[in-house]
Amino acid sequence: MIDITLPDGSVKTFEENVTPMDVAKSISEGLARNVISASFNGTTVETVTPLTTDGALVLYTWRNDEGKTAFWHSSAHVLAQAIEELYSGVKLTIGPAIENGYYYDVDFGEHVVSEKDFKAIENKMLEIARGKHEFKMRSASKAEALELYKGNEFKTELIENLEDGTITFCDHSTFTDLCRGGHIPNTGIIKAVKVLSVAGAYWRGDENKPQLTRVYGISFPKQKELTEYLHLLEEAKKRDHRKLGKELEFFTFSQKVGQGLPLWLPKGTALRERLENFLKAAQKKAGYEMVVTPHIGQKELYVTSGHYAKYGEDSFQPIHTPKEDEEFLLKPMNCPHHCEIYNSSQWSYKDLPKRYAEFGTVYRYEQSGELHGLTRVRGFTQDDAHLFCMPDQLDEEFKNVIDLVLYVFGSLGFENFTAQVSVRDPENPDKYIGDVENWEKAEQAIINAATDKGLDFIIEEGEAAFYGPKLDFMVKDALGRKWQLGTIQVDYNLPERFELTYKGSDNELHRPVMIHRAPFGSMERFVALLLEHTGGNFPLWLMPNQAIILSLSEKYEKYSEKVLNLLENDEIRALVDHRNETIGKKIREAEMQKYPYMIIIGEQEEKEGKITVRKHGGENLGMISIEAFSEIIETEISKTLKAF
Repeated sequence: MIDITLPDGSVKTFEENVTPMDVAKSISEGLARNVISASFNGTTVETVTPLTTDGALVLYTWRNDEGKTAFWHSSAHVLAQAIEELYSGVKLTIGPAIENGYYYDVDFGEHVVSEKDFKAIENKMLEIARGKHEFKMRSASKAEALELYKGNEFKTELIENLEDGTITFCDHSTFTDLCRGGHIPNTGIIKAVKVLSVAGAYWRGDENKPQLTRVYGISFPKQKELTEYLHLLEEAKKRDHRKLGKELEFFTFSQKVGQGLPLWLPKGTALRERLENFLKAAQKKAGYEMVVTPHIGQKELYVTSGHYAKYGEDSFQPIHTPKEDEEFLLKPMNCPHHCEIYNSSQWSYKDLPKRYAEFGTVYRYEQSGELHGLTRVRGFTQDDAHLFCMPDQLDEEFKNVIDLVLYVFGSLGFENFTAQVSVRDPENPDKYIGDVENWEKAEQAIINAATDKGLDFIIEEGEAAFYGPKLDFMVKDALGRKWQLGTIQVDYNLPERFELTYKGSDNELHRPVMIHRAPFGSMERFVALLLEHTGGNFPLWLMPNQAIILSLSEKYEKYSEKVLNLLENDEIRALVDHRNETIGKKIREAEMQKYPYMIIIGEQEEKEGKITVRKHGGENLGMISIEAFSEIIETEISKTLKAF
């Protein structure tokens, strides 16, 4: 007999070789009907995997992220089978589940797949799914695996890197695939599928290797859920920051300037400045000092910090000067420069903490295929700050940074978020610098601070930065998509590498602790997220123009300018549309440009010294005084932008 511990702590005793599905049935038939995946002692297993030892079992349904992963991973197998049946001679490579759906990378050979082929692939997938074929795992020797994939150099490469005795396959229907496991019970659970797109993808992400075709898809256990998802996709297209950024004249790109290097237009620059000034004001109250550092640094700076080992080979190549053996790099991070600013003076314990902040632009050479609007660029500006404190100040300083991040989120309408404590991957210690003791102290400090602040957080192994653990904020936007936004990191390692010190009360030199912090993350990515979250309808305090004055004819230009001056005196951003167009056309275009308020000026308004106000979206506020309108603006802003 074996003891199975369930998530609620209860323990059930079963015969050896009981399966997760058997356990589900012992709890309730309803649960058994909905269970699609499981994990045993932290390892993903099939619902039919025999359990032979005592252990902890977790059962997953479609409602769990782990259940969705198994569902989409299994669907990728069905996609691969459909492709193999429809296109002769293709070579399959890999097909994982992703955050929303799955993809499969395929060498289609002479075949070309485009959107017109999607329906045929979907129909074939549904035909396979209706067969209710069970997913069955089996082991194979390395020789058997190589024989099966003779002629497929991609699978062969994968198998060559595996140890004999660790190789497994998954079979369903007439299809088999190299696979580690994690499937739903059978294909019949898949009721709705959609091929979303195709794209080019280099084998294993290496542009020096063959280019494959990546087929993206998604699937659901109900047609209704697919319909709802496709509706969200349509909404996402309308909110695409690349589309809105062009329409609102915020930014552009130029092939002559270079891929991944955004050019900020006047309206976008004004938006950035407001975001910067907003954060600078809060930082000033919190005791930060602004600094400025150069865009380049000597190679040795980044060798010392560890950034050269991390980014050097895959980033922009060194800049050589006329002086022999002198090399500079475009800076990949601001922190080494801030360490040197700290090092420019000898500090006492009475001087700490020191808080240096900078809107510093950094550069990383992202592959061209990975560039995407403002969310993935080669040059981006971080709202970076680095705090240097004594160990006994760490807890308070970290909590103060959490307060700052929450203030930023609240002022910009990001109410739906969770926190993630990103720690080391215990299986890959070589990915990180520094000793284990410092890592343990840093990780525990973050967990304690997040707990004390009452944050809803999870712990993710393997997501830490190479120099320290971090607290990441995962924001859910208006369409339910998750984005990693603000981040706070604890670092004992860079102070060691740069030999940073302060003189303690004992008159001895001690090592400070360093906190890395960026509430926005990067200005580029943050603006992209803000555009897509709001659809361009930013909080009123942030809008480039809060009102547009629409005169009915040229006769009212003088009064329109007077209204504009009065609004500007109240620090309301506005402009006048004097064009000789109909008022209907002016309103339609103002709606498209997302102006929060439209002020109509005609004969009656001029005569009474008032204005007629219309809100974005069509609500009519009627004819009111300019003073009353200013109060409306002030009240709306104060509801969102509270004092820090």
